[in-house]
Amino acid sequence: QVQLVESGGGLVQAGGSLRLSCAASGLTFSHYAVGWFRQAPGKERDFVAVFRWSGGSPDYADSVKGRFAISRDNAKNTVYLQMNTAIPEDTAVYLCAAGPLGMSTPPKDHQFNYWGQGTQVTVSS
Repeated sequence: QVQLVESGGGLVQAGGSLRLSCAASGLTFSHYAVGWFRQAPGKERDFVAVFRWSGGSPDYADSVKGRFAISRDNAKNTVYLQMNTAIPEDTAVYLCAAGPLGMSTPPKDHQFNYWGQGTQVTVSS
């Protein structure tokens, strides 16, 4: 049984930092494309960052480029999202996801097979 479990969300002031984690069980992250999406109340789920291949550089949404960084620790089967210079518009539930390698860029949420339950991030102004 595949499980993705996010952690690290919370309340942060504008300009602050937060690091999210996503630990996987039942699958090996290095064999999948892994990424982060976010969903604000009343809005669609939006792409944030992804490793489309098991190696190589990640892709980012324009809205977070230069502020967020996705990383992975294959030994721990965990992917991270470092959020820096947070702004109130970053407030959302953040979800990690895994899917087949070699997705289009930017990836669409329907391309991912496995999802975590999400972790709430709130950025206060």
